[in-house]
This record gives sequence, structure tokens and C-alpha cells, in this order.
Amino acid sequence: MDALKTIHIAAPQIGEEEKQAVIAVLESGQLAQGPVVEAFEREFAAWCGVGHAVAVSSGTAALHLLMLAHGLKEGDEVITSPFTFVASANAALFVGARPVFVDIEPETYCLDPAKVEAAITPKTKAIMPVDLYGHPAQIPELLEVARRSGITMIEDACQAHGAAIGGQKAGALGVSATFSFYPTKNMTTAEGGMVTTDDAGIAEKVGVLRQHGAAHRYHHDVLGYNFRMTDIAAAIGRAQLAKLDRWNERRRRNASILDEGLAGTPGVVTPKERAGYRHAYHQYTVMIEGDRDGFRDRLGELGVGSAIHYELPVYRQPLYAGLGYGNVSMPIAERAAAHVLSLPVHPALTDEDLDRIVEAVRKVAAQA
Repeated sequence: MDALKTIHIAAPQIGEEEKQAVIAVLESGQLAQGPVVEAFEREFAAWCGVGHAVAVSSGTAALHLLMLAHGLKEGDEVITSPFTFVASANAALFVGARPVFVDIEPETYCLDPAKVEAAITPKTKAIMPVDLYGHPAQIPELLEVARRSGITMIEDACQAHGAAIGGQKAGALGVSATFSFYPTKNMTTAEGGMVTTDDAGIAEKVGVLRQHGAAHRYHHDVLGYNFRMTDIAAAIGRAQLAKLDRWNERRRRNASILDEGLAGTPGVVTPKERAGYRHAYHQYTVMIEGDRDGFRDRLGELGVGSAIHYELPVYRQPLYAGLGYGNVSMPIAERAAAHVLSLPVHPALTDEDLDRIVEAVRKVAAQA
């Protein structure tokens, strides 16, 4: 095995198309939110299958603005996942609301609909599931819970570009949603985000809030933010979007090769894809039943990069401990945090890389 080449956990794909698109914007003189952003919004909405897409500066900004657009405020409660990147829950804090955590499913690591209804109180104003690692949460079941309770639902699809339930993509499943274009995502704009929705009113509110609360230049109706996307970022995004379906197919192919190669490996549980759902494999995350951290170290010695997403449930973050979450305990989230490990699955992997990953994982497992 070639120990000199490290197989990295992520490898953003930037080609000649992205470079030329950026140069065209630089030469145009229109760098801030302009016609390229508008074109990217139209193309992303059409690709996703929704009526409206609003580009912003990050996935976190998208979550923040969607909370505001749906009227979330101080004193409200937002039910969400404890096992995700901290930005998901932080978006509720940004508007003065309080995240209420509900445990996850043991196989998909997404919010468990069976546990959500019991967490609803008179203060609950929204449910926000996360499509973790690129696998959609059970959006239809959660939406039904939200409708019965008369509360809003927001889909955090920041890791799920191209994931789907049936024939509908994440972001077009009947609720407003957010995407991130951070460099490690299935597509990138270097940094950026998007809100998708079929609700013209929500889209308009997000559009106003992202640019200092101004529906018209220099006329500021509400308190807003500078969360705009640049035309430079949008140019990269348009080029990336044209390649995204091909890249996603490659991710799924890579995942199937890893599934086959790792089947039956002692102490290693491969990801599951729920019937009727389409996993986008932002991450290929396995469960290591033994010493996860030691397993990761030994993989690194064999030249295979990996990552832990995420080593602490959100309520165990120091920030949240200081906000009174110290007594929260969710066993499935805590088990996941202690044992998950993401392996490379990105579209730049060669068949030789995939063979090396399988060989390394099986070798480390055999020595455990």
C-alpha cells in the first residue's frame, strides 16, 4: 500500500469552468449581488424544483434569515436535532428562540419523528430537522406532526444537495429549506448559502432581510443584515451546479463500492439508505463499535484521511452547557458522537483510492 499519498476526506473540485466564470465577473465590474446571483438563483430553483431560491452569504445566514422570515422570536421554542453542526441550533438562538433537542434515529442519525410530538409545548413554534450527511430526514412524517400542531417547519438541507424522497429533492419537499455552499459540500461557491421555498412571501422577506432590510435601494423598512452573495461566488456556483448531478452519481457509486467492500467487517457498521429515499453522501459515515479515535489514528497511519462529524452533541457544547442544557441526555445522539467516523467518498476518488480505503479499514478492524 502506498503510504506516501494521503487520501483526503474532502477534495473541492474547481475546474477551468469556475476559473473562467470568476474572471468574467471580475472583468465585468459588477462584483456584488447582481445579475450573476440572479441567474444562479433561477438555475438553483429550477434544479431543485421550487418556485424561489434566494442566495445569501452562508448556510448559517440562510438558517438565520429563514427563522426571521417565519416570525420566530424571543420566547419561542424550535425542536431540532442534537446531532449536527452547531449552526443549526444556533440559528434559533440568533432570533432569541430556544432550541429544544429531540433524539435521533440510530441508522440515519436524523431527527426521530416518533419522539417529536411529545416535545411540543405551547411555546413550540417550529420543527427544524437536519438532512444529516446527505440523507433526508423523514420530512413527510415531520410535516404532518407540524401541521397537526399548527407550527412551522424548516428543513436544514445544508448537507443534502440532490438528496431526495421519492421524486422530490431535498429543499422541495413542501417546506422552506436552506443549503450551504461551504467548500466541502457536494457543490461550493467558496462560501455561501441558499434559501429555497415555494412561498413567494417568505422568499421576499428573506430577500429584504439579506440586504439591510431594503426592498428598494436606500429605503430600509426593517432591521436587516448584510448577508448578500457576491457575483464571484455565484459564478462559481453556476459552474458547480452544472456538474452537480454527475458528481452526486459518482458519490453514490463510491458509496456502493465502499458498502460492498466493507460488508461484514467486524465492528464497522456502514451507512443505511431508507427505502424510497436518495442519499446524497455528503459524508460516508460508519459506526465504529470499538475505539473510534484509535481506529481513526491507525487509518491515518495507513494514509487514509477521515473525520469525526460530530464528536459532541450540540447540548454538550460549552456554549449550550452555559445556557442551561447541562442535564440534557440523549443516548442515541451520544452513542453516535462517540462512535461515528466519516470516510472519503468525494467524486475525485479513483478506484485505486477506494480499494485502499477498503483495505485499510478492514486491516484496522482485524487488528482491533
